[in-house]
Amino acid sequence: MREWQGRTYWIVGASEGLGAALSKQLSRVGAKLILSARTEERLTALSAELPGQSRVLPLDVTDTDAVRRAVDEAGDIDGLVYLAGAYWPMSAREWDTDKALTMLDVNLGGAMRVLGTAVPKMLERGRGHIVITGSLVGIMGLPGAVGYGASKAGLINLAETMAADLADTPVEVQLVNPGFVRTRLTDKNDFRMPQIMEPEDAAREIFEHMNGDGFVRNFPLGLTWMLRAGKALPRGLSRRMMKG
Repeated sequence: MREWQGRTYWIVGASEGLGAALSKQLSRVGAKLILSARTEERLTALSAELPGQSRVLPLDVTDTDAVRRAVDEAGDIDGLVYLAGAYWPMSAREWDTDKALTMLDVNLGGAMRVLGTAVPKMLERGRGHIVITGSLVGIMGLPGAVGYGASKAGLINLAETMAADLADTPVEVQLVNPGFVRTRLTDKNDFRMPQIMEPEDAAREIFEHMNGDGFVRNFPLGLTWMLRAGKALPRGLSRRMMKG
């Protein structure tokens, strides 16, 4: 069990949904939180709900200069959870390049900016805990996931690379790959979402993983195994399985 009381964790992407649920979970066990997202009003409202100490640090993760200032303002942190995300369902038959690039820039580029600035400071201080939020959709290419799937696959690769590079350092890296979580983002979907979870349930999965020393947690298990099986099958059979 990790020690949480009095530890400072920076939650990037905290304002609603999974980020807000995880913030409440961490606050209940005594962590001091720094809450970041673009919308200051939502962050302020969340901060007021938390039982423990927190402060609001509005941030647009696509702004490199703003990220550098935010890392300096966050100061001496024990951990960082990257949850910031943008999503639109998108097929390669109806490509929206601007939205696809926004998903890549927020989901993957934002993580590069934040972690690329924060991790060297953790190494200098001699401690750190990084949690990167990927997605099961990053395991294999799925219909209607142009942009989003690529960004999450990139995050999975980023976490794997960081874990390898930082293995002999005091900075720990963990990866979580949730399936469908009920948020304003998944509300955009008009298709069946197997084993969709409430944000609070997904947050408990992430918190449980953060308490351990394992690298990756994929959940829910049923959807995880379905996707892994689909990736192992011949492409034609896999496509038929994904269609239903």
